[in-house]
Amino acid sequence: EGVTQPIFAKALAIGSDQEGPAILITVDNCGVPASVRNAVVQRLNQPQGIKPERVAVSSSHCHSAPCLAGLLPNLFGEAIPPEHQVQIDRYTRELTDKLEQVALAALADRKRGRLAWSQGQAGFAKNRRTAGGPVDHALPILIVTDAKGKLRAVVANYACHCTTVDGEFNQVCGDWAGYAQEFLERDHPGAIALVAVGCGADANPFPRTGIDLAKQHGQEIATEVNRLLANPVNAIHGKLECRTKQIELLFDTPPTRQQWEERAKQPGAVGYHAQGNLARLDRGETLPTTLPYLVQTWNFGGDLAMVFLPGEVVVDYSLRLKKEFDSARLWVNAYANDVPGYIPSRRILKEGGYEGGDAMVYYDRPTKLAM
Repeated sequence: EGVTQPIFAKALAIGSDQEGPAILITVDNCGVPASVRNAVVQRLNQPQGIKPERVAVSSSHCHSAPCLAGLLPNLFGEAIPPEHQVQIDRYTRELTDKLEQVALAALADRKRGRLAWSQGQAGFAKNRRTAGGPVDHALPILIVTDAKGKLRAVVANYACHCTTVDGEFNQVCGDWAGYAQEFLERDHPGAIALVAVGCGADANPFPRTGIDLAKQHGQEIATEVNRLLANPVNAIHGKLECRTKQIELLFDTPPTRQQWEERAKQPGAVGYHAQGNLARLDRGETLPTTLPYLVQTWNFGGDLAMVFLPGEVVVDYSLRLKKEFDSARLWVNAYANDVPGYIPSRRILKEGGYEGGDAMVYYDRPTKLAM
């Protein structure tokens, strides 16, 4: 119905041509599917020569941005009208072009400078499944300054859903992540602010809902980032090494045909999902048994390690990684390079519920992930 706040795609390019640059792209969107990320990677690989493992695309998961082809196809619980799909496809093509453009612009705008990082906290993320349940309040920031020490860019990460505005809000807006960027760029003229999201699949902003609260949470992020920038930070000197590894996550046993037929009688997304899978079976198709899952790491020597995990990853993963590795030098991104569904922990799979498997209906997956 309108635009409350413009949304952005932004890119940060790190490293010289001799080293092989790496590009971090952030997008104000519910999720950039692997098909879009792969198209951008291919365009940057030829003729630019950027290796796929050196491109990371991080979505803010805001729920007030345009729909993309290939993401959450069952969100509306019914077939998308053809005239709507035309618009979705067009926007998806345009966004793919924009992601390439911001990456190329970042490459062209590289200058000698310094990298540093620091970590603080923000407190508005609240476990949405269990009162007092686990959350990750860490707020790491990556700081880019020029040769004279002037701030050029800052990347912030926080593990919380961008759902301060609710489903009745039908305007474009970046939610708390968008306002955090807006306020930081206001406070630091000429600098670019980028926001990524951590393992916040089971965390909502609190309090919610409404634009004023989205601004409040965005301001909390900006205030903490400014505090960190005003204090000593950790210089990054290590050479950046980037790796990816694709694994396959197993799906649980899918419903039988009889179960699909029973579900197909239900209204809304559950019935629509079942009808789609019955149609696949009628065409002789085999339902997938695994979910492709691309894990990416950026390691700045011994100074900082960044992990990029696809999907709506629950908080248990970041807490476990920080327990098993050095939490003082670890940064965990979720919603990265693809958003194929929720990635529950064993604990949440046992508990069940929306994050434990019910949400797979909206992502058009055959069933929940296996234990």
